[in-house]
Amino acid sequence: MPCLKAWAESLGRINYPLLSDFWPHGEVAQKYGVLRSEGYTERAIFLMDKSGIIRYIDIHDKDQQPDNQELMKIIWHMDAEVAARRSLESLSLPAMPLPFGGIVMYCTRWCSDCKRARQWLQQCGLDYTEVDISATPGAAEQVRKWTGGDLTTPTFNIDGAIIVDFNEVKLREVLGI
Repeated sequence: MPCLKAWAESLGRINYPLLSDFWPHGEVAQKYGVLRSEGYTERAIFLMDKSGIIRYIDIHDKDQQPDNQELMKIIWHMDAEVAARRSLESLSLPAMPLPFGGIVMYCTRWCSDCKRARQWLQQCGLDYTEVDISATPGAAEQVRKWTGGDLTTPTFNIDGAIIVDFNEVKLREVLGI
């Protein structure tokens, strides 16, 4: 369906299966309790992990758009749990130390704030090191320590000063620009 393709692209071109259920079919929507008697569904999002366990439910008015950033955090968290288990099972080598010094941006490829931060750093002519928290062992755990448990991206470590999220005012203050 074109609408699902467009939504997947707005989520950062995810590679997850998406399901749209509509009348007269509606069997899945009916089983999940979101099929209205008029024959159409509520706007509902159910995120399932690979084991088929529902990890997130969002039901809202048809006129409201889902919060893509919130959805991606949930999806990333589900993926991170799987990746962490695989890493622990398969890695026998010690993790490499995370970079330190200068501007280090902990980010993801799909995060819209990360994209804005990259563009801002480049426009300011600032050199920086990028750490993808979904691909760098230990990076997600470090971000969680700095944020009090959340996986907020981007998170910056600028010579030991931690800035959570893309906040241009704080960045300019710490960088002295």
